[in-house]
Amino acid sequence: MTRRQVRAVASCYFVASFAALGLPPYLTQILPALGDRGAHWAGLLYVVPTVFSALGAPLWGRLADRHGRKRLLLRAQIGLSVSFLAAGAADSLAAFTAALVLQGFLGGTFAATNGYLGAALEGSQLSKALTLMQGSARASLVAAPIVVGGLSPWLSPHRQYLVLAVLPLAAAVLLAFLPEPTRPDAADRSTNAVPTMARGALRLLYVFEFLFVFATVVSFPYLIALVQQRIPGTNDTVAGAVFALPHLFYLLSSGRIHAAVLTRPRAGLLLGFVLVALGLAAHWPAHTLPAFVLARLVLGAGLTLGLVGLSVLTAEAARGRQPGRMFGTYELVSKLGAVAAGAAAALAGSAYGPVAPLLTGTAAALAAALLILLTRRSHR
Repeated sequence: MTRRQVRAVASCYFVASFAALGLPPYLTQILPALGDRGAHWAGLLYVVPTVFSALGAPLWGRLADRHGRKRLLLRAQIGLSVSFLAAGAADSLAAFTAALVLQGFLGGTFAATNGYLGAALEGSQLSKALTLMQGSARASLVAAPIVVGGLSPWLSPHRQYLVLAVLPLAAAVLLAFLPEPTRPDAADRSTNAVPTMARGALRLLYVFEFLFVFATVVSFPYLIALVQQRIPGTNDTVAGAVFALPHLFYLLSSGRIHAAVLTRPRAGLLLGFVLVALGLAAHWPAHTLPAFVLARLVLGAGLTLGLVGLSVLTAEAARGRQPGRMFGTYELVSKLGAVAAGAAAALAGSAYGPVAPLLTGTAAALAAALLILLTRRSHR
């Protein structure tokens, strides 16, 4: 694949992620109008698309290996557009939940996009592309909460689903002009090459992915509510900007960090987990805007190191394997981490308030860092 084609795929992933990642932080504002006055279901509904995306990911990955990665990527984009229309038109909690189920099962753009790239790239080229895809997702998490918050006085976050449904549809149109991916030698070596990463190491990579997603996502559902509780009078735009800071940090630094951790990804992942733990714990004493900004920037450093380290390790694992199947399983594990995070956020947030999910994430990140240290000798 050419660099221009990789950037086109990244752009499509960005627009598909815009509504999928940007609107859920506003579930606490969407749900009261649908009958859940206290937004008690926010944490659970936050991960409903994730649950069904996890269930569908292995199936879509195998179908991509069999019938073509481009075709399945187009299916994912069109599926997102249909589900966003259903979510924006929903007039009850049950209908909105059904739309989120549809979004999860018909979407799966993460696995579809990475499988598409994995069929054409390998090694450092693939890890750079995966880092770029994460940058697309982070860009969505930077821009979407701010845009949604800025538009909310004129159009509720709920109805913004209707407007944003056009984005994945536009992405599908652009992707239609891209080729089916092939390796430079016109042979898909993933079907006959010997994997360079052993199965035990691959399973350990899945564990690290699960823990990283859990530690970072557990803070998402109630972060805006926490900021507005701690700093009365904070409007949606400022709260959205605070939410977006770690992802902005990724956008500004991921390229340089990729070069730094390319030859030592486990060390980068270890430092990432430590900084995630410190950043999440720093939210607990924060009661001013500068304190929240500092906590979010530390979290951003950990987020960037962890995601880049995982991208490098994932590219190593993909060498010699069917990309659709491997990335389908990888998404399954990732989504299960997000599901567990949403459930933990709902339980901890309901019982102890919006700061509790942050401390839960701190514990998970520290446990993951300890696991890396304990498995360092076996990895060598």
